[in-house]
Amino acid sequence: MPAKVRQQSRRSAVRRGAGAGALALALVGASLPAAVAADSPSDRSDRSDRPGMARFYEQKVAWGRCTGPDMPKDLQCGKVTVPLDYAHPGAGTLDLALARYRATGSGHRAVLLNFGGPGASGVNQLAAGGKEFMDLTNGSDVVSFDPRGVGRSSPVSCGVGEEPPSDSSDASGSDAGVEVSSPQQLMTLLRQSAELCAEHSGPVLKHIGTVNAARDMDVIRQALGQKKLDYLGFSYGTRLGAVYAAQFPRKVGRMALDGVDTLTEPLSEQGVAGAQGQQTALEGFLDWCVTDMGCPFGQDRRTADDQVVQLVRSLDENPVPTDFGGTFSGQDLVGAIGQGLYSKELWPSLERALATLVEDGDASRVLSFASGGFGLPMRANGSGETNGSDKTDGGLTDPGQVPIDNLTAALMAVNCADDPDRPTAARLTEDLTDLRASYDAASPVFGRYRLTQLLMCYGRPKGTDYIRESVKDVPSSRMLLVGTRGDPATPYRWAEETARRLGSSAVVLDNKGDGHTGYTSSKCVHRKVDDFLMYGTLPPDGSSCPADGKAWSSTLSTDP
Repeated sequence: MPAKVRQQSRRSAVRRGAGAGALALALVGASLPAAVAADSPSDRSDRSDRPGMARFYEQKVAWGRCTGPDMPKDLQCGKVTVPLDYAHPGAGTLDLALARYRATGSGHRAVLLNFGGPGASGVNQLAAGGKEFMDLTNGSDVVSFDPRGVGRSSPVSCGVGEEPPSDSSDASGSDAGVEVSSPQQLMTLLRQSAELCAEHSGPVLKHIGTVNAARDMDVIRQALGQKKLDYLGFSYGTRLGAVYAAQFPRKVGRMALDGVDTLTEPLSEQGVAGAQGQQTALEGFLDWCVTDMGCPFGQDRRTADDQVVQLVRSLDENPVPTDFGGTFSGQDLVGAIGQGLYSKELWPSLERALATLVEDGDASRVLSFASGGFGLPMRANGSGETNGSDKTDGGLTDPGQVPIDNLTAALMAVNCADDPDRPTAARLTEDLTDLRASYDAASPVFGRYRLTQLLMCYGRPKGTDYIRESVKDVPSSRMLLVGTRGDPATPYRWAEETARRLGSSAVVLDNKGDGHTGYTSSKCVHRKVDDFLMYGTLPPDGSSCPADGKAWSSTLSTDP
């Protein structure tokens, strides 16, 4: 069902959206330039005794009241300072935003949480979903953080949501809904996209990625006064936890990884798996939606799938102007729907947001899903720079100045930084037809969006090979890995594969339920994870939990 959209003025495809959403139609029509190689971390043994690191490991967190809308009164906020570049600790610093619920018991432990993404704000997610973790406060502080490049921690951006200069021209020679016709046009589009991301992200963009985020976690561990890191990571947060364990095996305390990510599959295969999972979740949503009179796709299940595809195409051809600058395209809608599908508890809100878009041409409610589901951040400031992101020794970014595209910009930046594969333009041109066919077969709605996330890495520096080559046979304390059989984002086989990769330290818990991750969708999983984090009690390797309870309610994730 096409939305009632208003015709917009012509804008540059790059300026309208340097991320996956606005470039999805253009990128699949031509070949791509070869990427510029970047150095992988040359030293895999960074520790606190390295020259220049002592001052970072001597910090203590000064906790205070959280600022910003809808922050619970009992949530406290703070920050830690980390090196911008761990190879050169004196070359600049970043501040990372922290939040915690204090322990109610007499213990002095702390459990660090990462909610996934990559690109999810841990501070916002803990504020919104903290009730799920209150059991852990019996003896432990429950802490989360905004990783580098995310939220208030020097957020990256590609300038989405800003108006183009009045004299700007359409670099691609077409609107976003028209595919570029030559490799030269595509190279121009990608080059300008990369330049915009660098311009709006500042120095942190060169030092983003899971390897450095894991190093940051060790600084956080010490600042929290913990000899070892107790950790609960969801979805992408499992990749982050595994990388930490490989880098700091002697500092691993009780680590639980829920919704286990892959450490070995290339982004191309991850994207297909993610598109398939999201398509399955969309079909479940539509099965539910058509039973309600308010469903914007009607009550005929046989035609609801086509209605969604038509809506996406309509918005790609005529994007909706937003109150935050720029426009909202069909591919932006695909990204937003993907966020809303991770929890059945979000489905009523997603239905209402889609109805508002279809009936009134108003994208504001859908935008809340696109920005991570916790309200709309402000557009970047008028100077064209994101507050705080251009500094190497600055403070936290104000909550109202977090760029509207930070979630997607951070996702792209981290995934590309973690990926060592950069095929040549010739190889990619040869493979592109088959790639497009496999992604379209995986999902007529999410396939193109997921393929674009893959293609957007080409033209960026080559990512690290550390994760794929070195995160294996980890000699740490035993870790609990939770895989959910019906997980639409992280297939159960990834839990088994990652467990084999990590070696004897991994203990797998098989959750027979549905939904992304298991901690809040299964009472059994919740209890076993809590028993481990609170008391050190591990279930036997290969044990299982039956399906029960509600779907995951307090985290949003964007990774496959």
